Amino acid sequence: MSKKIIYESPYVTTDTVIFTIQDGVLKVLLIKRINSPFKDTPALPGVFLLKDESTREAALRALKTKAGLKMGFLEQLYTFDSRHRDPRGHTISITYFAFVREDELKIAPIKSLQSPEFYPIKKLPRLAFDHKEIIELALMRLQAKLEYTNVVYSLLPKYFAFSELQKAYEIIFGRKIDKRNFRKKFLSLGLIRPTRQILRGTRSRPAKLYEFKSRKPSALKKFF
Repeated sequence: MSKKIIYESPYVTTDTVIFTIQDGVLKVLLIKRINSPFKDTPALPGVFLLKDESTREAALRALKTKAGLKMGFLEQLYTFDSRHRDPRGHTISITYFAFVREDELKIAPIKSLQSPEFYPIKKLPRLAFDHKEIIELALMRLQAKLEYTNVVYSLLPKYFAFSELQKAYEIIFGRKIDKRNFRKKFLSLGLIRPTRQILRGTRSRPAKLYEFKSRKPSALKKFF
């Protein structure tokens, strides 16, 4: 007699990692949970999937209702499916992430907000569920994408000094980069072009400003 097969129907949620650079520091968006488990503990914005809702739609809904953010581009990160990640039962989280300039992050004041706040990656508080692990993976993915895509444009203004570009890389990788080598290597990628704009009003001498030839996601022909 064959053994009866039992199929499980786990809960499905989405959690979203939003990175930005504030005051020269890489930060991630967290909210404060209002329900158990982990009540009053910082966590990534997330929700349970509704009937007939895609996971991307759910991720956008979580950002809008819990963090007051309207987002356009989100990229799927990974599926976290450990049976022990949620004390309420077997819960699968399909995660997303995005990187956005600080001036594009406008939190709408709505009643459902759960105290959204940006926290430095290097000084994260104790987090709910396995959200620390999710953030760590998202950071690794962000660092990797800087090496094979033009995605850094999403963290820079339209016109930027070369020093600002290098600083973004240093902040995300968490280390200093040789100025001369960085400049030579990045220019060889053909992603940016000089403009007629000049950065003035700083302690340093006026700097030429650059812009990306395209501000749409694309893969590099060679690794950075």
